[in-house]
Amino acid sequence: MKLFLSLLLTLAVGGVAGFATANAIDTWYLHLNKPSFNPPNWIFAPVWTILYILMGIALYLIWKLPKSPARNRAMILFFIQLTFNFFWSLIFFNLHQTGLAFVEIVTLWLAILLTMRAFAPLSKPAGWLLFPYLLWVSFASILNFSIWQLN
Repeated sequence: MKLFLSLLLTLAVGGVAGFATANAIDTWYLHLNKPSFNPPNWIFAPVWTILYILMGIALYLIWKLPKSPARNRAMILFFIQLTFNFFWSLIFFNLHQTGLAFVEIVTLWLAILLTMRAFAPLSKPAGWLLFPYLLWVSFASILNFSIWQLN
């Protein structure tokens, strides 16, 4: 049950953020100046789906552990980074605040790193499952910065 809830939670956060920002992709985002390394729009949904699944599995691996201050701290950090993840989409796509979104995504990156550091002593696989997410957010940060500068 915890695995199902962990996956449901992370996929729901991604789904709600995606639904809330979908209109901006074909309108506002379409007309922005973008760097040459900007991926095609179709790549984002499958990549994020995979990342949300990995995040859900990582959360499950921590959640199933016996309650402890370290586990509780790790889960709090996970939910903090997940909140930053959700709000980045709204800031970037709905508010069109690319500069503020860059500050927010850097904060998200730090929150992911702190979550990984909290997960790793409890479950090395849980910590490593967040590594692709950290890499993608690193790339997204560079992309966000470039779009901010180009517009």
